[in-house]
Amino acid sequence: MCELLGMSASVPTDICFSFSGLRARGGRTGPHKDGWGMAMYRDGDVWAIHDPRPSADSDMAEVMSHASLKCDIVISHIRQANVGAVNLLNTHPFSRFLWDKTWTYAHNGQLENATDLPLVRYHPLGNTDSERAFCWIIEQLQTRFGDQEPSVSDISTRLWQLALQLKSRGVFNMMLSDGVRLYCFCTTKLHWITRRAPFKKATLSDEDVIIDFKEVTTDKDVVTVIATQPLTQDETWNQMQEGELCVFEGGEAVFQNRL
Repeated sequence: MCELLGMSASVPTDICFSFSGLRARGGRTGPHKDGWGMAMYRDGDVWAIHDPRPSADSDMAEVMSHASLKCDIVISHIRQANVGAVNLLNTHPFSRFLWDKTWTYAHNGQLENATDLPLVRYHPLGNTDSERAFCWIIEQLQTRFGDQEPSVSDISTRLWQLALQLKSRGVFNMMLSDGVRLYCFCTTKLHWITRRAPFKKATLSDEDVIIDFKEVTTDKDVVTVIATQPLTQDETWNQMQEGELCVFEGGEAVFQNRL
């Protein structure tokens, strides 16, 4: 299956350290060689990059491992294809427009009978079960709440209900963002860690890279990183439970719901 990486931060922060660890799993230390992508939000605006090549071999991924682009929210994905060809259209993350915001989404897992999910307004450009599920989620939100964006509690509760429906079709590990909050749902594997003062050193599990966060942060910074598998070997990560939804804003958990 694929692997996910997300970040929510209280101040614009780069993802270089964490992405370096994820990138190695895209064809070198892991089998996820069927493309990679990243969506980066800053003040609600999003910039996305997609590449159907293995991240371990991609020159663009190499650039992103070192480019200190400061972002509020990041969603990244390395793909091990199960449904759909290996091409640009099927490379996560996917994006759609709702409530004057660009929503971005990535999925790890495989869903049975995804073509049965009814769609009227939103339609996939590629042929993955992941993108169809995303279109269905966005359409269900628009149908339920209309043109008025609901409260974080209402939208989070509805997203949790929709995610549980998709979970009944198979494995549904998801990250979704509107540029303000990062929504994460777990079926099998998702872990997260919140870093805040006093900051310490950390060592990647998949690369020989060590960072001292004290040198690149201030005492007021709060940064939460979410990943399919923990990316560091000397930190304690929180493991999400099956059927759990966590919502992060400004690096802090602002909503949680579980079975």
